[in-house]
Amino acid sequence: MGGHLLMSSKERRRKVEFEGIVEGRMTIREVSQKLGLSYRQCRRSFKRYREEGDGGLVHGNRGRGSNRARPDEFRRAVLELYRERYEGFGPTLAAEKLAEDGYELDHETVRRWLIVDGQWRRRRKRGKHRARRVRRQHFGELVQMDGSHHAWFGPGRPRACPPQRVDDAQGTTMALMADEESTELAMRLLRSWIERYGIPKALYTDKKNVFVTEREPTIEEQLAGEEPMTAFGKACKKLGIEIIRAHSPQAKGRVERSHGVYQDRLVKELRLKRITTVKGANKLLADGFSEALNAKFERRPASQTNFHRRPPKTLNLAELFCWEDTRTIQNDWTIRYNNRFYQIVKQNRTRPRPKEKVLVRVLLDASMQILYRGKKLKYEAVAKPPPRKAEKIAPVVELKPTAQWKPAPEHPWRNFQYGRRRAACASRSSR
Repeated sequence: MGGHLLMSSKERRRKVEFEGIVEGRMTIREVSQKLGLSYRQCRRSFKRYREEGDGGLVHGNRGRGSNRARPDEFRRAVLELYRERYEGFGPTLAAEKLAEDGYELDHETVRRWLIVDGQWRRRRKRGKHRARRVRRQHFGELVQMDGSHHAWFGPGRPRACPPQRVDDAQGTTMALMADEESTELAMRLLRSWIERYGIPKALYTDKKNVFVTEREPTIEEQLAGEEPMTAFGKACKKLGIEIIRAHSPQAKGRVERSHGVYQDRLVKELRLKRITTVKGANKLLADGFSEALNAKFERRPASQTNFHRRPPKTLNLAELFCWEDTRTIQNDWTIRYNNRFYQIVKQNRTRPRPKEKVLVRVLLDASMQILYRGKKLKYEAVAKPPPRKAEKIAPVVELKPTAQWKPAPEHPWRNFQYGRRRAACASRSSR
């Protein structure tokens, strides 16, 4: 049969050298040394070349299917399952999900099958050149924190924002879902991190007003020499956690890339589990989703020293993560907070005097505490006092405008002539 024979560069080189043996210019031993083959292998290859011609140099398995290839029925079943359930999944994640369904495949095999079937295409990401920042060496030395607004429950549904914490050295992540990124949510996530791993040395955050504030200091802060801080910042200061501000998203690239992993895998997992609520998403995160991601993507830090500090046993985290404000005691031992009135009861052993300051603390569970000199006071909510009676004000009487006065025609003012008075005076003086 006619046609073209495709040969590799190695096979073409063997053909040239074997022609030298045929022409008598070289021996088999010389050719074997030149090609880097053993004498026996070179002799077998030359024998096939003499018997079969150029086709004897081509590998015998070329054009044949692999003995380890999957059956066509298996391949069609995988592609059909991907089309029905995992459309849009990347090859790596799709291979993991297919393994859960009983189809054990390497992710590169899934990638090739999807590309040939037209369900996947190569994607190249080109970004700006940036200098590489070396990871911190210790677990707990720096924890990056950020939120990600995304359509987690699918298009057309309300967006949510799960803030994340990612350790810079080890890559350990923790997330919590909520409708908006708020101070309460940041406090709850940091508390969960401390209860699980300990108190980190520093947090790396953006410039949101949840973490830092740009307001001017109050008079009390100026007198005390304190910088203005948010409620989250005050809690971090009590724990000895430093807050470092990031000036760009690229600066905290660990947590930004973690957003991409969650937006890819968590969205698809929520779709598979048919979860469409924040409560259900948090249950999924707590039931092992984050732990599975950590087991897959965590890396060993350069140093095995853990920089996390265990909180003291005397420290109550529930009372530490709170909002604090000062109020002044009125003459009737009441204070006003959030437009409600509270009575300091007489049974307190240490009772403040009127005009003194007390600390009002609101915890994450919405409970409130009133403290004086570090001690909690007993109090009770009281009704709002009735408004003061307004003073009676005399009604304003509107005066009617009077008609404009006009002098009569015989009025002296109308008969006045310039110089008449001077002439009268002159006549009187001549007499």
